[in-house]
Amino acid sequence: MDDIIKFETVSDYNDFMGVETLHPLISVIDFSKVNPIQSFKHSSGFYAIFLKTTKCGDIRYGRNVYDYREGTMMFVAPGQITEVTSEEEYFQPHGLALLFHPDLLRGTSLGMHIHDYNFFSYEVFEALHLSTQEKQTIEDYYNKINVELSRAIDKHSIMLITANIELLLSYCVRFYDRQFITRSHLNQDVLSRFEKVLNSYFKSELPQTLGLPTVKYCAEQLHLSSNYFGDLIKKETGKSAQEHIQHKLMEIAKERIFDKSKSISEIAYELGFKHPQHFTRVFKSDTGHTPVKYRALLLN
Repeated sequence: MDDIIKFETVSDYNDFMGVETLHPLISVIDFSKVNPIQSFKHSSGFYAIFLKTTKCGDIRYGRNVYDYREGTMMFVAPGQITEVTSEEEYFQPHGLALLFHPDLLRGTSLGMHIHDYNFFSYEVFEALHLSTQEKQTIEDYYNKINVELSRAIDKHSIMLITANIELLLSYCVRFYDRQFITRSHLNQDVLSRFEKVLNSYFKSELPQTLGLPTVKYCAEQLHLSSNYFGDLIKKETGKSAQEHIQHKLMEIAKERIFDKSKSISEIAYELGFKHPQHFTRVFKSDTGHTPVKYRALLLN
């Protein structure tokens, strides 16, 4: 299954699934009502929100596979590649999908901040797992949007539809916050491993070859997407992942300044700074002193 099917429009996906297109820019699909399908890989030009209502098939997103259980949500942004697989040649999918094209959001409140919903860039294993009550709430919004699509389109339609999508996404933000809290013990493990990643990084020669550690690098070492990792750290500690990296960087910088055998420039390069002047600005912003002044205050 190497070929990737490209669905540029919502109508393309509807046609593939044998579903009637009620509006060219948005669709709600009940997979239990479509014909059995084969495994396929696709990319799309629209947003997709999948709600699995029963365990069936696997979804591969990026390099990871998730065996979906009942009441799981996954969010896909335009351009991302998703693969639906099953051990059976033909299988009956179950669940709901909300598909909407970016053009639907033009000039709307949702269109102004759709990129604020980081979970559209989460990996598949970072999916949202719903309680029974949460699942009912999400299904209600799928139904509201579908009812609106079934009506004759008028001047109020787009406003009402996008308002309901925005409310659905707001509930997803709430439910993800709940999930971060209920998985706090796992999050603590991520924090511990994050600290080890940074310690290992600065003990190695990676700063000289890769430069300063990035959130993306740390997330990859922890096998998480950058957005999920950043959101997890922020929810758990109140500080961003970048702030944690900056704090660790300054801790190590202050330790190394004690070594009078090395110049400030040498320390800057060891830490991953390309230019010593950049190191001086960052250090002064953090401590209120230049590295030279800080060293003099400590050693005199």
